[in-house]
Amino acid sequence: MSTAGRGAVLALDQGTSGTKGLLVTEDGRVSATAHRPLTQQYPAPGWVEQDPAVLWRGVTAVAGELAARAAATGTRVTGLGLSVQREAVLVWDRDTGAALSPLVSWQDRRTAERCAGLAASAEAELISDRTGLPVDPMFSATKAEWLLDRVDPRRELATTGRLRVGTVDAWLLHRLTGGLTDATETGCASRTQLVRLDDAGWDPELLDLFRIPRAALPRIAASDGAGEELGHTRDVPGLADGLPIAAVLGDSHAALFAQSHGRPGTVKATYGTGASLMVLNPDGRRPAGGIAATLAWRRTRDTGAARALEANIASAGTAIHWAAQLLGTDPAGIAALAAGAREDAEVYLVPAFSGLGAPYWDRGARALLVGMDFDTGPAEVARAAVESMAYQVADTLSRFDTVLGGPVGELRADGGPTGNDRLMALQAELIGRPVRRSGRPEVSALGAAHLAGTALGLWNDADLPALTPRGTRFTASGDDAPRDRRMAGWRDAVACARGKPA
Repeated sequence: MSTAGRGAVLALDQGTSGTKGLLVTEDGRVSATAHRPLTQQYPAPGWVEQDPAVLWRGVTAVAGELAARAAATGTRVTGLGLSVQREAVLVWDRDTGAALSPLVSWQDRRTAERCAGLAASAEAELISDRTGLPVDPMFSATKAEWLLDRVDPRRELATTGRLRVGTVDAWLLHRLTGGLTDATETGCASRTQLVRLDDAGWDPELLDLFRIPRAALPRIAASDGAGEELGHTRDVPGLADGLPIAAVLGDSHAALFAQSHGRPGTVKATYGTGASLMVLNPDGRRPAGGIAATLAWRRTRDTGAARALEANIASAGTAIHWAAQLLGTDPAGIAALAAGAREDAEVYLVPAFSGLGAPYWDRGARALLVGMDFDTGPAEVARAAVESMAYQVADTLSRFDTVLGGPVGELRADGGPTGNDRLMALQAELIGRPVRRSGRPEVSALGAAHLAGTALGLWNDADLPALTPRGTRFTASGDDAPRDRRMAGWRDAVACARGKPA
């Protein structure tokens, strides 16, 4: 079908492992895709960084490629949607946009000691009550404090506003608009551990606690708007000036928007470098059991931000990459190896390479393999790595059932690892209910495109379900005994990793 003359949204998903892009035409079809990888650096044990310059080149390369493909088919790009990795943080020059630090990843552990001190202090309850988040190095606040201590220890430039410190969305908005937009999106801002859940504003007490001047932070903006809130492109290689940036979302929030169409009731699991389970929380249920509260988005038409409950699993795809390095192959090779593992093997990998996130939030836990015998080989190790994702999601989903007051009917799954049918089938078995895999692998970019399209008037909310491919549904067998045995074995392995064997 020709796309000539049609409007389209150019959607970018800037994630931990790279930047993906989609060109979504007004009839909802994805007419083109593009991708650029992004590497990580490990300058010290527990440190994880990325190069902002390389990240920016990847973003502009993907955007430029898609814009050129649109032009070649006569498709008119009407605006941009942006999905981004969330808690990673950097410092930049307000006047030039130049990064003055590396991008410190959400996986980074350099502030673990600072967080341990805070977690043991009277401020821990204040932090979690105000922000909905546990004290942990994953969130941006202690990393922002650490960076300012190195770049501007006396806070002279930060206090005048010359320095900016913030998350990826804020820096990309600055760069994409030629410095004219000084804003961070509501959902991304809520992941900094500096924002109040009740009114989505910067919290003065928390800014004082983490020694971050308010002048160094951008304003908090709505997640959508046809350029008014988020600005227009200017001086971006490969893109025309004046394109409205119509939506910005955190990557996990964008996946939830795509899976739920912005409506409550859907629990989704995104499998990536880590994993995220999330559900909208319009009733304001209090988080518990390793579940955190967050703000998903704020639409310009709404009076307040949409609240959500979320659980963040620290290592998901990380386990696959670890196994690939160990066994001298790649992620596809791990999937192939795992398919040939002995059916009777019960080997568990607890991928606590940097401790455990949800549902335990135990950063003292250590990675280990449990259940090996003389017949354990590469295939069994590979399968344990793949299955570790399903076990962690199942373990965490049981906490959602408790917080939500009943079992979730169906789990929506997205992300690269979900292309593995064996993983999805196992996931359905371990949770004892259906799993529906997204119809597109780039679901975060799709969510950003859909929100942008509604802001631009291409679609309204009622159109969104028809624009979203249904995907494959995996069902459980209904036999509880094997499920209970396997989950018991997993929890025993986790207890050993935490130094608390039964």
